[in-house]
Amino acid sequence: MAKYKLVEKLLNLRRVHLSDRNFILIVSSMVGIASGLAAVLLKLSVHHIHEHLTHYSFGDNWGLLLFPIIGLIITTLIAKSLYKESSVGHAITDILHDIFRNNSNIGKSKMYSRFVTSMFTVGFGGSVGLESPIVLTGGAIGSNMAQSFLLDYKTKTLMIGCGTAGVISAIFNAPVTGLIFSIEVILTGVSVANFVPLLISSVSAAIVSSLIVGEEVLFSFKITDDFQAQNIPFFIILGVLAGLMSIYFNQTLHQMEHLMEEKFPNRYRRALFGGILLSITIFIFPPIYGEGYESIKALLNGHEHHLLERAELFESIIPNTKAWLFLAYIIMILFAKVIAASLTLSSGGSGGTFGPALVIGGLTGFAFARLVNLLGFASLHESHFILVGMSGVLCGVVYAPLTAIFLIAEITGGYTLFVPLMLVSAIAYTTVSVVNPDAPHVSTLKARGDYLKGDRDMQVLDRLNINKLIETNFVTVQVRGYLSDLVKAISVSQRSVFPVVDKEGKLRGIITLDQVREIMFDQEQQETVKIANVMMQPPSIVYYGERMQSVMQKFEKEDAWNLPVIDQDKKYVGMVSKSRIFSVYRKQLQRLNKEWVGN
Repeated sequence: MAKYKLVEKLLNLRRVHLSDRNFILIVSSMVGIASGLAAVLLKLSVHHIHEHLTHYSFGDNWGLLLFPIIGLIITTLIAKSLYKESSVGHAITDILHDIFRNNSNIGKSKMYSRFVTSMFTVGFGGSVGLESPIVLTGGAIGSNMAQSFLLDYKTKTLMIGCGTAGVISAIFNAPVTGLIFSIEVILTGVSVANFVPLLISSVSAAIVSSLIVGEEVLFSFKITDDFQAQNIPFFIILGVLAGLMSIYFNQTLHQMEHLMEEKFPNRYRRALFGGILLSITIFIFPPIYGEGYESIKALLNGHEHHLLERAELFESIIPNTKAWLFLAYIIMILFAKVIAASLTLSSGGSGGTFGPALVIGGLTGFAFARLVNLLGFASLHESHFILVGMSGVLCGVVYAPLTAIFLIAEITGGYTLFVPLMLVSAIAYTTVSVVNPDAPHVSTLKARGDYLKGDRDMQVLDRLNINKLIETNFVTVQVRGYLSDLVKAISVSQRSVFPVVDKEGKLRGIITLDQVREIMFDQEQQETVKIANVMMQPPSIVYYGERMQSVMQKFEKEDAWNLPVIDQDKKYVGMVSKSRIFSVYRKQLQRLNKEWVGN
């Protein structure tokens, strides 16, 4: 009740004292604060769960064989039973689907469902990142706040962008990255005027993060050595390696998801089987437990021995003096991380590829730099290659080069590595684009016919509801009737098309006036010619509730102007005409143009 009173007060304040522009700025700051709080709360929750579980002695390392399984089963139970969600992965896909197909209305439950499920998945050791689930949480916060204030489609979409910018800004304390991520990945088009709400939201969230979360939780590293231009050839090679690792990760995840769905249709069995494999992998390679950022921090700070802690199978055989064995161990961890992240997501875990991409990139950069140093080809700063590798693989996995570049620049506190960051990200992006020009989330949406980014005409068309365009003033005739019955129908109809139905109301065909014009006044034929003998099958059929994109494809393919509409029982509902669609389309376009140009 208090919530509705607050909304009502703000709406009254807006009407009396605030311009639309200023009101949007206020809402964007509210979205930023709320999304920032959600991000830091999730980060802190997972951090405390990790601390509790890792300090809980369960036969030394044997807890690693149990915790990931528990996390996946709890996640599956919550997602299926409590939130009724068929999937808890691919958050970016879900957001874009709601922007394109659901008028930017994201369900209220998504403000907390992925928050809860990812907390259990990652908190109990699932080897994925928190970024994707919290991005959906932030987008849902923005969408629902905009819905509460009765804002239009464009502003709702902008608030989704504000929410996603806020959570990325807060979780990394990187406001510029949050802004760029929202523009590069989420929003379909941003005018200069809309930069301000996004920036306000991102900065608000970053302030919340810096006030609440300590450095031990956030990922940060200060660079003390300058970038050396003579190392550019090695960065070029790293760019190619980062692109190849991105391809390997994306393809492994895609194939494993299909394999697990095919072999284990039951979600609980999938979680159990995948959880067992995941737990074994983590038991062998403890550094991949959870998000994995601690391993990257250890390598950056020169604490390599931390990666051998709790690694009972390797700790005794890889002393610090055996550099080549340690390099082999890092490479094994690198590929184990790809497998573990893919297993977590394909088994029903809630998380994303953002975090794993950073870890995989960091390990790739370290392994490459260490190899070059051991071979004596050069003396590379391994920390530089770790950070630049993170940017390269993130760019290749998410297809967001600017986000990858500015993220590393911000978490390192400067632009010392800006040149290699741009170089490696560009090469990695080019490499992955050769194999697949589209990001994984874009490919998924395109396969479902849901990707409308950049296609304004299709965005307008797809927001039309076919059910509201059905015309019911077409006179029907019975399939068992005669031409005389059709003549009677013609005399009372203003249309030139006559649907033919049976006694159950099911569509059997159609008759056009042109078909019977020559015989309709022949008295003899009126009583002898059956409707069934003169009707024809419609060039195509439209289904009740069908997407407008599909409907227009049928009109274009058949060069038709009128098509019948039937329901799932094949009963005749009405007719839909191309001319009516175009008329409504023009009105919708005019209205939306005002939204796009406004604000």
